[in-house]
Amino acid sequence: MDEHLEAVRRMQQYIEDHLKEQIALTQLSKVAGYSPWYSAKLFKEMTGKTPFEYIRLLRLSESALVLRDGGVKILDVAFDFVFDSHEGFTRAFSKNFGISPKQYMKETPPIGLFTAYPVIESYKSNQEGVKDMAKETMVVFSQVVEKPARKLILKRGIKADEYFSYCEEVGCEVWGILTSIKEALGEPMGLWLPRSLRTKDTSEYVQGVEVPLDYSGLVPEGFEMIDLPDTRMMVFQGEPYDDEIFEQAIMALRQAVEKYDPKLYGFQWKDEGVKFQMEPQGYRGYIEGREIV
Repeated sequence: MDEHLEAVRRMQQYIEDHLKEQIALTQLSKVAGYSPWYSAKLFKEMTGKTPFEYIRLLRLSESALVLRDGGVKILDVAFDFVFDSHEGFTRAFSKNFGISPKQYMKETPPIGLFTAYPVIESYKSNQEGVKDMAKETMVVFSQVVEKPARKLILKRGIKADEYFSYCEEVGCEVWGILTSIKEALGEPMGLWLPRSLRTKDTSEYVQGVEVPLDYSGLVPEGFEMIDLPDTRMMVFQGEPYDDEIFEQAIMALRQAVEKYDPKLYGFQWKDEGVKFQMEPQGYRGYIEGREIV
């Protein structure tokens, strides 16, 4: 199984590195180390999509971000992302997002972007690795971040208290929609909300993105927008790590944070405060924050 996971990860990485080039199944099979047929079978089993469905969704989503930020020609974007024509790109974009590229550039509403997550083994299978990593000395950087009053566009779950249970309840498409919001103040986040910000029969863990107080854009269907007051956050960042061991990196940083005493620096954890996590990305280390006073 490990060999199969690594083969699919290599194909995913090749796609990411060559997204604006022609990609043939024979190229992916060479990267995977299996026949074209077996490589495609493995890819579908582990990602839920054929290699070309995956490539097409990723190209459309990346092109949408380019269009969202403006200053480009639709034809140039179509050719950049390996579509044969303006018409072909427009048809594919419209079918996938329910809005034409031209209209999207003009209105930039939230849309469901495709998020390409690396394939991983089950969470439980990595627990021994978590223990091993936690035993090692880990460098953790911390800083205090002042956050002004702002709004949060979020989608609530039901009983979720972490990412995996949230995805089971809500689905994993939320992140892509949040990423598409042009006026966002930063990246989407996973958040643990205090009871004061939770509504009846909704989850502690949610996903959301911060927007300015004067945000007047659309709130996606099924989402809501709430106010967040100005506050201080203690933000922790771990060391860079290999993406396939992201669970170990998360647990190791959390164990380090649990030992951290903010009183040594004149702060304390806020009772009923917000906690957040950024998307785990190995190149920068895992990032998590807690509200302080």
